[in-house]
Amino acid sequence: MHSSYKWVVLFGSFIIYLFDALEISVLSFAIPSLSAELGLQPFQAGLLATGTLLGMGVGGPLMGWLADSKGRKTALIVCLTIFVVLTSAIYFVPNFSVFLVLRFLAGIGLGGVWSILSAFVHEAWPAERRGIAVTFVLAAFPFGALVAAQLSSLLMPDWRMLFLVAGLGGLLPLLIILFLFKESETWQAECRESLERREAAGTTSAPSTPIGEIFKGEYLRITIVASAVASLAFVGYYGVTTWLPSYLETERGLDPQTVGQYMTWLNLGMFVGYLVFGWIADKAGKRFALCLSLLGAGVLMPIYGLVTDQTALLWLGPLYAFFMTFAGLFGPYLGSLYATEARATGAGFCFNVGRGISAFAPLLFGSLAAVASLSAGLVISGCLFIIGALLVLLLPKVSTHLNQEVHEQITEPQKG
Repeated sequence: MHSSYKWVVLFGSFIIYLFDALEISVLSFAIPSLSAELGLQPFQAGLLATGTLLGMGVGGPLMGWLADSKGRKTALIVCLTIFVVLTSAIYFVPNFSVFLVLRFLAGIGLGGVWSILSAFVHEAWPAERRGIAVTFVLAAFPFGALVAAQLSSLLMPDWRMLFLVAGLGGLLPLLIILFLFKESETWQAECRESLERREAAGTTSAPSTPIGEIFKGEYLRITIVASAVASLAFVGYYGVTTWLPSYLETERGLDPQTVGQYMTWLNLGMFVGYLVFGWIADKAGKRFALCLSLLGAGVLMPIYGLVTDQTALLWLGPLYAFFMTFAGLFGPYLGSLYATEARATGAGFCFNVGRGISAFAPLLFGSLAAVASLSAGLVISGCLFIIGALLVLLLPKVSTHLNQEVHEQITEPQKG
């Protein structure tokens, strides 16, 4: 593979993930207007967010399996086609029920992109630079949220047009995949080696399904613990981010325009955090970086929930968001824990099981706000992050040496 191609994968994947984030984020900006037009109660509006996350929880393992079985490029094309068509179709929805179904099905495509891009970048870049490469790509998420905010300011209250423009915009990353991306050479080589092993063994039957491999041997413990970490992290993350604008407006007295400014600075802090923690992952280890990210967010999130001074909130927002970069660190770390033939499946399963379970976080945190406060939800989120950081310590370290990953608790000790 030409050394220049890894840059095509890097920047192409950044654009693809930016649009994935855009498609996910537009719903939060559309909820007030679509609730008014369709006559939705707050519980129904929350169900739309839950339906999206449930779809993503299904899509992660499903599309990860497709990527490991049929190829990274093929699976990406399927994902993009699903959410381009179904997000655009929301323009025509007649009622809440159709909206909910379309959003769930679009989530299947949206949920698969993360694990496939992580595998693509992981396999295109040398081992000693994978941490910063994967986290750079996943740092596109806050930029996608910023683009969604700008589109919202231009198009709202026409929420139907917002979804149509966002959906059709996904044609750009789809064209990038079709014309600029090649199938992963690492995946192709693994397929050839697998076929040769089966032929040498005198069988032409297909290898065991990757989804089953991640529940065998040492992978079983890794899959369970990593899924628990992702679940804790994303319950806290989506529980907070869904209601954060409401928290700033209703409990801290900020006007809507100021809330938008605060959220802009918060997302910029998150982008810087993605890059810094990617560097830390390459220099000090992926597990260390993930643990530090969760601990930092766990300490600062409760403080943000208890502070009432608006100036302090302005500065604390980007600071806690700087540590809220675990979603980017899951990519290079989880991808390093699984072998090539199960990489997208394993990483995608753990990541999206977490997102699937977190689907109910917006409803739970909304109910908590009704009996206590949104501030209490931020404190609880901090506790979840700290528990997740402790669980990370139960997972194996992954280091790099001579461009080959060493799975310290999976591979057998070297002899000699």
